[in-house]
Amino acid sequence: MSQPTNDRPVLFRMPVALRWRDLDAFNHVNNSNFLTYLEEARIRWFASWDGEWVNDAMAPLMAAVQLNYRMPIPYPSDVVVELFTDRLGTSSATIGHRIVSEDGATLYCDGHVVVVWIDRASGRPIALPVSVRAAMASA
Repeated sequence: MSQPTNDRPVLFRMPVALRWRDLDAFNHVNNSNFLTYLEEARIRWFASWDGEWVNDAMAPLMAAVQLNYRMPIPYPSDVVVELFTDRLGTSSATIGHRIVSEDGATLYCDGHVVVVWIDRASGRPIALPVSVRAAMASA
């Protein structure tokens, strides 16, 4: 199965080592693990940025997630999570994601998450930090 066209540049790629424990009774990766792979990729991407993306005063908070399951991931497989920016708002960013085969020929899932940066004391949205905006706008 080929991937849908995506005209946004991939800003981060993370190989995923599947674990035997990720399988379900149907002998493919359980759908809940897709979200874990995507979460790990987002955190590693954020941690690779220059500048702060989280501190005692601010933090990212996931507001929404959309995940389209396209194909089951069989075991064993070599897969890669790809992340890209769908949209930058004032206080939020929409991060597109895909899980694909190592060679990119098979699309297992796609979708996006909306992440809002908040003031930890008030719980209210704040403007995207400069380092976040710069990292998500790069490429």
